[in-house]
Amino acid sequence: MAANRPYQFIVFGASGFTGQYVVEEVARVASATVGLQDLTWAIAGRNRSKLEQTLERAAVALGTPEIKSKECIICDLNDLSTLTAMCQQGSIILNCVGPYRFFGEMVVKACIENGTHCIDISGEPQFLETMQLKYDATAAEKGVYVVGSCGFDSIPADMGVLYTRDQLKGTLTAVDSFVMLKTGPQGARFHDGTWKSAIHGMSDRSNLKKLRRQFEFKPLPIIGTKLKRRGGAFYSNKINQYAIPFLGSDASVVKRTQRYLYENLQESPVQYGSYASLGGIGSVILLIVTGFFFWCFTKCNFGRKLMMKYPSFFSCGYFTKNGPTKAQIEETSFTMTFFGEGYQEGQDPKKGNPSVKICTQVIGPEPGYVATPMAMVQAAITILWEQKLLPKRGGVFTPGAIFSKTTLIERLNKRGIEFTVISRPEA
Repeated sequence: MAANRPYQFIVFGASGFTGQYVVEEVARVASATVGLQDLTWAIAGRNRSKLEQTLERAAVALGTPEIKSKECIICDLNDLSTLTAMCQQGSIILNCVGPYRFFGEMVVKACIENGTHCIDISGEPQFLETMQLKYDATAAEKGVYVVGSCGFDSIPADMGVLYTRDQLKGTLTAVDSFVMLKTGPQGARFHDGTWKSAIHGMSDRSNLKKLRRQFEFKPLPIIGTKLKRRGGAFYSNKINQYAIPFLGSDASVVKRTQRYLYENLQESPVQYGSYASLGGIGSVILLIVTGFFFWCFTKCNFGRKLMMKYPSFFSCGYFTKNGPTKAQIEETSFTMTFFGEGYQEGQDPKKGNPSVKICTQVIGPEPGYVATPMAMVQAAITILWEQKLLPKRGGVFTPGAIFSKTTLIERLNKRGIEFTVISRPEA
């Protein structure tokens, strides 16, 4: 990576809905964390007026008027020269421009060509895995770190599995995680950018399968009992609620991390199942109805356009063009619980069934616009300040692959995304 660049961080897509919160988090961390007061950062996007408005809102939200003087870099994805110029000014690009399947690759390519590290908050497995297939070798040659899914998808899940592994005195072989949202009287809402990504992902699932075949990976070895896979809604005695497979990128990301750790560090692979809790039977019925219509409408172009035009109607109000209110954000939090099993210390994992269990949790604030900026900024800080603990070669990485030896979990704990042990066999 080139030295003597004017900015350590550049938030690209700063004027977008999520970008605004990332800008505020960068400013908050830079001013409040000892040793980071001199953190140099700027914001980037295609509209100067909107970028200036972003800085003004951040200045008001944090009570720091000096934020308004931060540099606004004009960068349009349709103008390669501006994209190149942006990358040459920063050490790490925090890319908030989605859907990534349409706009992410140009940023990744420009970052690699200009020796700039790049992180994003994508929850789109097809984009993430395509970047690994196409650019891992080139990024390695350039010494550039490209790290996807550094938000709620999928740092809590990926780092949570590693945390669970490290807390077990023995060999962890399998983990099921269940994510649960706690909301206030107004419920939870999300911006329709996530909704659009889900629509495109569902409509293109067949190509994702074709993409994965191109890797020609051999199956990871299964240690212990094979983890039971769930295909639809089911009742879990572990959480005493109904649950469904989590529809984000967590399962894909964790599996990629486990493959990297097994193939490069010879660590025992952990099987993983990712689920979202629903609550009672009423929620299951609502999901079945909305899920059926979602599946049907993603089958044709007209249906997809209709769902994107009226996100609130088709998502039962969960996704809107305006996103959540301030009150909804403040009243929402998440809990991700990990139920792991494995073998006690000294026991041969190749003999007999798993003999020990462990339960851990990751808890945090509203996932989309509070926890995600926190995770993204801490990931960027870890790359900036802990390069000796990162992989020796560049490449396209998952969070768990690149941060497994770092203090990212400790950084997240201090910031408000807390990793804790609920129960373990030694207790």
